[in-house]
Formats: sequence, C-alpha cells, structure tokens
Amino acid sequence: MAAAYRSFSPLVHTIALRSTGDRAAAADITQDVFVRAWRFRSSFDPESGTVPGWILGICRNVVLDSLSAKGRQQRLVMHSAATPETGVTRDHGVDTITDRVVLGSELELLGEPQSSILKLAFYEDLTHQQISARLNLPLGTVKSHIRRSLVHLRQRLGEWNAAS
Repeated sequence: MAAAYRSFSPLVHTIALRSTGDRAAAADITQDVFVRAWRFRSSFDPESGTVPGWILGICRNVVLDSLSAKGRQQRLVMHSAATPETGVTRDHGVDTITDRVVLGSELELLGEPQSSILKLAFYEDLTHQQISARLNLPLGTVKSHIRRSLVHLRQRLGEWNAAS
C-alpha cells in the first residue's frame, strides 16, 4: 500500500484538486482514497483490473461523494437563508444568516402586534396604510408601533453586535 501511495497519490490529488478546486478538499479526498483502498484491499481482484484502475475507481467515487456532500451542504445553507414569507433564497454568508436568525428571534420577543407589524412592513413591503387596513388598527397606532419597535430593535441588536 505504501508503494501504491507513493506512485498514485500525486495523480489522485491532481484529479481531486481539478474536480473540487479546493486544496484542502483535495488533500482530504486523497487521504480518503487510500484509507478506503486499505480497508477494502481484500476486494481487489488482479484478474479484473490493474491497481491504478482500481485506485482511480475509488478516487472517482470519493470525489463524487465529496461533491455530493458539498452540494447538500450548499443547499442546506441556501435553504436556511430563505425568507420564510416569500420562499426566495439568497446567497448569504454565515454572518448574514446569523443576523437573520437573531433578527427573527428579536422580532418574536417584541410581542404582538409589533412583531406582525414589522414583518408586514419589511418582509411583505407593505405601507403603513396597508398594514393598518390588514390588521384593523388605526394608522397612528401602526406608525407608533413601528417607531418604538425600531428603536427597541436598534438598541437590542447594537447590544448583540457589541457582544459578538
């Protein structure tokens, strides 16, 4: 196995690097290929193929597994970045996703009707008059709730950002 590693690890690493475009992932894939080769060495049949072909077959499977896992991870991140009200997904970094979660929890802590009013204003992009009509509240009350809620959120989120 040591001889196979010396002979074929550069080729496996090159294939992994070209497939993923990530040096760290390529190194992990290379290691995984030879770990799998060692674990399943009893399955190698010299009459069915050559050692390089067998190792490259393992490499192909590991690369596909890695790309599939990366795709699942990206879909999960994209799904968690979805705006629940609209279902629109956006490409956000980890900080932005964290901010969305914190903002969502802070909106819930505002209580009703403030939480609903701000969600309608910002997630559904409704005007003050439309919010007033939808929630059957006086227009002045809606405006007051929005102003007080934004002041409260600015204070709370400022404290959260200072702590992090």
